[in-house]
Amino acid sequence: MKRLVKTTKNSLREVRHDRIRSHLHGSKVAPRLSVFRSLRNMTAQLVDDEAGKTIVFVNSGSLKQKKVEGKVGKVAMAFQVGEKIAELAKAKGISQVVFDRGGYRYHGRVAALAEGARAGGLQF
Repeated sequence: MKRLVKTTKNSLREVRHDRIRSHLHGSKVAPRLSVFRSLRNMTAQLVDDEAGKTIVFVNSGSLKQKKVEGKVGKVAMAFQVGEKIAELAKAKGISQVVFDRGGYRYHGRVAALAEGARAGGLQF
């Protein structure tokens, strides 16, 4: 575990992320769906840890916002990111992934991204 000199929210998240990553491993058959949440945008990528390469990448800044039933604002955008990553993964022939929440709580935008990916056809 990392030794924290300054305990900020982000440094605590990084410690949680390292702890989570010690258990998760993505492969070519089931890549790791990695999530990053900033104040403005949401990023998701499929990573093959064996080859050390990113297979698919989606950022909410590159998508046009559209209406999503029952969701508004950033949560709706996160849902769209999940749907888009699922669409691109299907085009590459990927249907099974390992979800890496990135040290964030499975709540709000992170949960909406996962719902969008499941709605798009990914299994995890």
